[in-house]
Amino acid sequence: QVQLIESGGGLVQAGGSLRLSCAASGGTFSSYHIHWFRQAPGKEREFVAGIVARISWSGGRTYYADSVKGRWTISRDNAKNTAYLQMNSLKPEDTAVYYCAAKRSGYSTIVSRMDYWGQGTQVTVSS
Repeated sequence: QVQLIESGGGLVQAGGSLRLSCAASGGTFSSYHIHWFRQAPGKEREFVAGIVARISWSGGRTYYADSVKGRWTISRDNAKNTAYLQMNSLKPEDTAVYYCAAKRSGYSTIVSRMDYWGQGTQVTVSS
């Protein structure tokens, strides 16, 4: 059983930056595909960024939603069992609860296919 704990959320002005962290325990972190999703009030949870497990043939490859491409960077440190989401040039529309998710095999960005979820961290961007 993998446990994921997000941190790093908060209130920031538009144009600012935040770095989210996702600390994992209880499993072999390097073998999981790691994703960030977000959910704004009244909206469905949506994919933001993902990074493939190192053991995969495309290990380390990253994927981004169009809305964040070029502004944000997902990374992972397998030695620390932690993934990160560096968010630059934040916009008010980025306001949401951000969730870290892990998937064991078969890379996917579909919410229902994730195996483990964190509790979420709130990001609020003021205009």
